[in-house]
Amino acid sequence: MKDRPGSEHLLPLSGGLRQLPFWLLAVILLGLLLAWSVASRGDYRLIFRAAVRGLATTLWVSVAAFVLATLGGLFIALCRVSLSRVLREIATFWVEVIRGVPMLVILYYIAFIGAPGLVEAVNFLLTPLLVSGLVRPLDIRSLDFTARAIIALTIGYGAFISEIFRAGIESIHAGQWEAASSLGLRRGQALRHIILPQAVRNVLPPLGNELVAMIKDSALVSALGVQDITQMGKVYAASTFKFFETYNVVAFLYLSLTISLSLIVRLLERRLARGRAGSSIAPAA
Repeated sequence: MKDRPGSEHLLPLSGGLRQLPFWLLAVILLGLLLAWSVASRGDYRLIFRAAVRGLATTLWVSVAAFVLATLGGLFIALCRVSLSRVLREIATFWVEVIRGVPMLVILYYIAFIGAPGLVEAVNFLLTPLLVSGLVRPLDIRSLDFTARAIIALTIGYGAFISEIFRAGIESIHAGQWEAASSLGLRRGQALRHIILPQAVRNVLPPLGNELVAMIKDSALVSALGVQDITQMGKVYAASTFKFFETYNVVAFLYLSLTISLSLIVRLLERRLARGRAGSSIAPAA
């Protein structure tokens, strides 16, 4: 049965509800159920207050590591598309090794081996200044576990993000390089002014997906005792033995973050696809 004329004005959301994916509707209903539990039950409210104290740490670790990993990944990608074989081989070796090691192992390695080694290396380089008393030696305790976690996530995700940038650069047609060369632009100038702007536009959605994955993998930093959402929930559950309720709240917080970002990424993909479709249509003569 068709809707009566004018009914779309009475029910402006009806069309949107018909197009709403079933999986998203199920997630919204689950989120509403958990939100109602937090609002109506005293034990859930206590758990929520305990877990949400780690929200700022989760966001700080995720965003800081993502920004650094993006910059590092772009640098490695540029090395991988370089004309120098030495740079290409070194960058490829780095990417293949890092991608082949689990993130938790990288986290432990940086926290307990890499960070102390870095402090010792800096103190060694500063030996003349240390002997003269101009500076004080660095202490491993000055590099807390939150900083070590950010470094580890940066190294791990930098390798994956470099592959995204490399694919974006290589997706640009070779004719654009030739056109830039015909205009007298050097390779670096062509890369900076012509290739990279287009490549960055192409890789924005995959980078958004990597940010979502970064937020989920940031839960691994709780293994180092970093006070993120997972760690705060773990401490509360261990002291109250309310594991079911606690991890329901922890999952709710992570779902709220990741689903929101996923929807933003999907919206970005649609806008970019619409922009490419519009730009591909030649104006009528």
